[in-house]
Amino acid sequence: MDDFRALSGAMDGVLLDVLGDAALVDGRPVRGMFAAPWLQPQFGRLKTAIVEPQLSVRDADAVGIVKGATVVVDGLAYEVVGIEPDGTGWTAVILRPAA
Repeated sequence: MDDFRALSGAMDGVLLDVLGDAALVDGRPVRGMFAAPWLQPQFGRLKTAIVEPQLSVRDADAVGIVKGATVVVDGLAYEVVGIEPDGTGWTAVILRPAA
């Protein structure tokens, strides 16, 4: 039987294919979970503490993303201002609206 990490990675891939947001990072297609504070993201009934837009991607998809890169989600452009791996196989790419 596969280990938990392999099973979890496979599940993440399926979930992103079905529920993920399409994005372009410097022209490279990536799927992730986009969240923006003005959308008031929630988990259940609890509001999250997100204060800037971010795109959460799998660690493998975060390779090569650097500060200053351009991310386009739903036709809106953002600049990468931070990259924060969380230790679970996911990386939060912190964004700000492009000037």
